[in-house]
Amino acid sequence: MKVPMQVVNDAEGKAHAVLIPVDEFNELVGKLRHYEQLLKLRSTLSIALDQVARMRSGKLKKRTLKDALREA
Repeated sequence: MKVPMQVVNDAEGKAHAVLIPVDEFNELVGKLRHYEQLLKLRSTLSIALDQVARMRSGKLKKRTLKDALREA
């Protein structure tokens, strides 16, 4: 995606802000939210799979799906 933007610099030439069109900003925010949801799901699944492995190895007490859903 090629986003038209303007950089706002101070008197010394240091960048302090970037201006982008509102539509582009909204699209970027939407993508960011989507990726945040994917990361949260991935983390949750990783934790769940780790718990299953620990249950199978006997390091964690087994429980029913009904019990697990009740805790959620």
